[in-house]
Amino acid sequence: MKQLLPLFLLFITFSSAFPADQKVENEENMQLAQAYLNQFYSTEIEGSHLIQSKNRSLIDGKIQEMQAFFGLTVTGKLDSNTLEIMKTPRCGVPDVGQYGYTLPGWRKRKLTYRIMNYTPDMPQADVDQAIQKALQLWSKVTPLMFTKIYKGVADIMIAFRTRVHGWCPRHFDGPLGVLGHAFPPGRGLGGDTHFDEDENWTTKNTTGFNLFLVAAHEFGHSLGLSHSNDERALMFPNYVTLDPSKYPLSQDDINGIQSIYGGLPTAPVKTKGTNIPHACDPNLTFDAITTLRREVMFFKGRHLWRIYYDIADVEFELIASFWPSLPADLQAAYENPKDTILVFKDENFWMIRGYAVLPDYPKSIHTLGFPRHVKKIDAAICDRNTRKTYFFVGIWCWRYDETTQAMDSGYPQRVVKQFPGIGLHVDAAFQHKGFFYFFRGSRQFEYDIKAKKINRVLRTNTWFKCKEPLNSSFDIKEKVHSGGVEILYHESLILFMFSILYLLKKLHSYQ
Repeated sequence: MKQLLPLFLLFITFSSAFPADQKVENEENMQLAQAYLNQFYSTEIEGSHLIQSKNRSLIDGKIQEMQAFFGLTVTGKLDSNTLEIMKTPRCGVPDVGQYGYTLPGWRKRKLTYRIMNYTPDMPQADVDQAIQKALQLWSKVTPLMFTKIYKGVADIMIAFRTRVHGWCPRHFDGPLGVLGHAFPPGRGLGGDTHFDEDENWTTKNTTGFNLFLVAAHEFGHSLGLSHSNDERALMFPNYVTLDPSKYPLSQDDINGIQSIYGGLPTAPVKTKGTNIPHACDPNLTFDAITTLRREVMFFKGRHLWRIYYDIADVEFELIASFWPSLPADLQAAYENPKDTILVFKDENFWMIRGYAVLPDYPKSIHTLGFPRHVKKIDAAICDRNTRKTYFFVGIWCWRYDETTQAMDSGYPQRVVKQFPGIGLHVDAAFQHKGFFYFFRGSRQFEYDIKAKKINRVLRTNTWFKCKEPLNSSFDIKEKVHSGGVEILYHESLILFMFSILYLLKKLHSYQ
């Protein structure tokens, strides 16, 4: 019994120490939370008596705001998930105040930048390359151009600093905290970007923080972007390890920056080896066509045209200005009943909602039910009335049920049997006002689905309201009869015939 007494006393000693240690840890966590909320959620809590009720309700409200921003369960309590987010390295720009707003951008499109000093963690050439690549990321989706200068004041002044630095109102906090901060466009500090020298900067993701990724994020602030609560976005405030070789901009980032500066120029300079299609070329063909709500998109090479049902203007854009991850030379596209676009190239397809490519794509076309011998889709069109999608592969046509998400039995069928009069091959198709429009070569066929016949045959570019087709002295209008297609020529040909008759009559009168 006497031997048990020391063990009992030792147990009492340790057990009495646990509550004290827990209390210290709780206080440290609350101090961390107060500092975090003060810096990123503008709490303005004074004093260190965090347990007072007058401050506790304010803290709980700000914790709820922070939890909502990061998509956590909103409890207002400092739980383990909330603490984990607070301890994650991140950007020093606040999440509130500017969040959800597009700040005024630079009034000019040609901006300068200057690197004031270099980190000893990396060779200077690597720093130069990381900064240049980070700026190019934004110039690829906007009209912005960036030029490096070596003296004087640049629009974007870049520096590596520690702790309290100069006149900057934002401070750094040592390793593994705030990685960098930047200021929105404007005079003075406007556009300036600072990186914490206490961090370990690298071009890789294994030994420190990737300067390219952090710089690209901070330059988003320099150009007028606020933080995004989409964890897939580059403008998400916390540092996320990404593959630098892959395109780090999400559609959310692109939408944000283009809302300030617009997309790429609609008439890009023609480079060697690059063919830019002309809307009014009489020989124009399309790779794919799809509707998107109240507009129609015509794809050709790296470009697309957009027309709206109730607006006469035609917009010409690069596909990459909307969806940088999509390839050029798409082969088929259609809009399904769920307000989603599917685009196809070779054995892959992508799904787009609005202007965002959904994650986990591309997927194989064989997941839709195509046999393995099908290597690509030529065209696709969804009938809004029946919710059936027709896929065209060479001379064959498959039908897909959008409700059951499966191929219909009895298919494939020959195109000439399913759509009499269309022919053997279809390049692109879409539906408008109950009619199917099939495109093959430089012609399109307006097709009555119910009557199973062609109403009209037109040039492909009649949707673009071309006043005078290029390289063509006359236009073609085609009327369809049961026996085939009767071609009528433009008034210029008729005028020519009348001129000949007039000359013959004059000559006859002289005789």
